[in-house]
Amino acid sequence: MASLLGKTLFEINGQGPAPMKDYFILQITKSEVIWRWWKISLRCESTKPGQLRESHTDYLEDSFLQSQVRVVFGPRILQHTIGLCEGRFDYLVRLPTRLLLRIMAYLDLEDIARLGQTCRNFRKLCDSDEFWKDTLRTHCNAVPDEVEALANDLGWKTVFFTSKLQLQKQISRRRQRTEEQNGQEDINESPIPGFSHKTENYRGDWAVVE
Repeated sequence: MASLLGKTLFEINGQGPAPMKDYFILQITKSEVIWRWWKISLRCESTKPGQLRESHTDYLEDSFLQSQVRVVFGPRILQHTIGLCEGRFDYLVRLPTRLLLRIMAYLDLEDIARLGQTCRNFRKLCDSDEFWKDTLRTHCNAVPDEVEALANDLGWKTVFFTSKLQLQKQISRRRQRTEEQNGQEDINESPIPGFSHKTENYRGDWAVVE
């Protein structure tokens, strides 16, 4: 599991809270904590950036630096950095994306909704086209080319939570626009061949209807 840890465990940057104008970077590697700052002054005088480097053990005992981290980045970030320096790593979010998608495939949609609320990384993954493309293919007998083209335009998550009737209407409009561009008319709505869509239009309940 240690191989999942990169050289940099955590990094964040930002400006201090008003009226402070100074800029800060906090970086935690496998062996040390690096605190960098740039003094921003309205006067013409120039100031050189500063830097402090110390071991994880020293950081855990450095109440002054911890107070600075709390002021600039907030108590949640402070607790996260303390946990990293104490050796409490979250290995799950560090797994390769394809492996995470394989694991997520075994979860119910209600669980996916909860997982997306746990952290920024999982929220991004739970909203990704890659995940919803795999999910749509799992819950449907087949995905016709027209549905796939629509999903590439609107997003796979949007198509997954759209009813079959609405998909047929949208595909029919796409056909009509295409035919009109080719100088043809009289396009009627027709079923999507080979497509058995098992989801109802999404209404906020993450339900899959068999």
